[in-house]
Amino acid sequence: MTPRASLTRTTRHFSSSSRACGIISNIGKQPISIPRNVTITSYPTLLAVKGPLGETSVRLEPFMQLSFPQPDVLSLTVEDGAVKHQRAMWGTTRTLISNAITGMTNGFSVPLYLVGVGYRAALEDDPRGNIDGGNGKRLNLKLGHSHNIYVPIPAHITAEVPSATKISLSCIDNVALGHFAARIRRLRPPEPYKGKGVFIGNETIRLRAIKKK
Repeated sequence: MTPRASLTRTTRHFSSSSRACGIISNIGKQPISIPRNVTITSYPTLLAVKGPLGETSVRLEPFMQLSFPQPDVLSLTVEDGAVKHQRAMWGTTRTLISNAITGMTNGFSVPLYLVGVGYRAALEDDPRGNIDGGNGKRLNLKLGHSHNIYVPIPAHITAEVPSATKISLSCIDNVALGHFAARIRRLRPPEPYKGKGVFIGNETIRLRAIKKK
């Protein structure tokens, strides 16, 4: 039995009143394409996603229903779209499933840019090794402080420093990647007067004029 056939049998069946009452989620209603190298399996409380880069799962609420309008397309509906919680989780779960498929096939990546005189980054071996869940590497950051800042790289994150002012992060988990990028940004958030700080991706800020006395 193929994973998709198994999913069709084990998923919960009921009439979706979300269509009857005309209340839908603009995000949740969008079908999800399933690449050929991805296998999905449904369980009572979660959907397992397995691809070339690994395996993950997405939690399913009891009121959700999965179906396959086409062999390589997954659709998600809820029992009652008029219920605020169901409607909110409809779009959220659809996004989580889509991100899981992308993460297990291509992964996610995000660049960080260090803007400021003397701001520098370097990737080096962590003398502590794999302690506290690290992967044995750390970032050595110069961000305008009187001392260097050392940030261990988690085991599930891959970091590269292609230039002294750019850090490239990649991971199969989009949420974990975002949390780690935000952690580095908090070390020197962009300030609005001189535009210095750590910027994530295409992030921009509006500069403020310095008031003269």
